[in-house]
Amino acid sequence: MTPLPDIVALRRHLAQGGVIAYPTESCYGLGCDPMNARAVARILSLKGRPKSKGLILIGSAPAQFAPYLAEPPAAWPQYWPGPTTLLLPAARHCPRWLTGHHRKLAVRATAHAAAARLCQALGMALVSTSANRSGRRMLRTAAACRKAFGARVWVLDGRIGKRRRPSTIVDPASGGVFRA
Repeated sequence: MTPLPDIVALRRHLAQGGVIAYPTESCYGLGCDPMNARAVARILSLKGRPKSKGLILIGSAPAQFAPYLAEPPAAWPQYWPGPTTLLLPAARHCPRWLTGHHRKLAVRATAHAAAARLCQALGMALVSTSANRSGRRMLRTAAACRKAFGARVWVLDGRIGKRRRPSTIVDPASGGVFRA
């Protein structure tokens, strides 16, 4: 199992608007503190992604999403932990930089051991978007992230999961599947 980085230093990095790259179920993800507008703007710039699309949050447990959702998150045992992202009603105070032009927030309780341990150690959910420029191939190694982002991103070493496709996105209220 990959050891966790220095959590105190990592918390400081995130609090100062830093961006990290870390392994997830199918690729490396770019992440930051969801409440840090400057950090989210850095991720959107690195990716060339429009802010209107919104972002995904990952966590180690449904309770980590409570500050962002209109209702306390259910455990959703049929989906979580796992590679399924749910679209759930966002709280009124949830930042628009997370939801984009949507009223729902995309959240996932990850089953990837290293990503879950990271969120648990930090005690918070993280922004999670694929580590790549929008429209380009997802990065699958720490070395590829270092090459692509250099010193702009703190890259955590680790192995991605066996999944080859991004997470499935489901709206449990409507049953709609937006990405399979």
